[in-house]
Amino acid sequence: MVGPEKRRKREKEQRKKAILKAAKKLFVEHGFKPVTVASIAKKAELSKGAIYLYFRSKEEIYAQILLQDIESFHKKISLIFQSNQVASNVLFDFADAYIDIFLNQREQFRILMNFMLNADNLAISERIRKQIIREMNRTISIIERILLFGVETEELSLPKSDIRKMRNVLWGLLNGVISLHLFVGNESMREQRIRSNIKEGIQIIIQGLKTTRQEVINE
Repeated sequence: MVGPEKRRKREKEQRKKAILKAAKKLFVEHGFKPVTVASIAKKAELSKGAIYLYFRSKEEIYAQILLQDIESFHKKISLIFQSNQVASNVLFDFADAYIDIFLNQREQFRILMNFMLNADNLAISERIRKQIIREMNRTISIIERILLFGVETEELSLPKSDIRKMRNVLWGLLNGVISLHLFVGNESMREQRIRSNIKEGIQIIIQGLKTTRQEVINE
């Protein structure tokens, strides 16, 4: 028999999940701006006041959805190190998986960029703010891990002291290209442009690192 405390806790979690599910559906259908806390409450079949028992703002609801998607991404991306033995292939797989998140849910990318550019002014709790930063750093660290793998297997030539700098270059490439094409231009061409530009950019970087290694070998 489930005790009152456990039942209340379970009901609380169920309501929270219902809010996030309803909000996510609205954000996907209408984008971020038109959606209100009132519309989320109506969709979740709860009162507006009930929403505020769990989240302090629409931004915080959105941030929580973003965190869920990042966690799903981490679970997916953990498999790429098992399936590939070449760092460059792992890097391409990472890029494809990262692109997939935001092609499927474009508003998530908008809120991610908004957070990175304007974190201090968003109506989210300090706990959520720190959690997003932690998860973003976790995502970025995967790129660093891939580069280190390439150096250790001698596929790539890069001083270990420069791995973090190259990681930042690749992180900037991913987000810069997605920002450039995700919300503008011909809809039918957006995915192709994002994928091809990022792939070509990574190829140039990898070729440069491989060329550097070959030059060192020849010397």
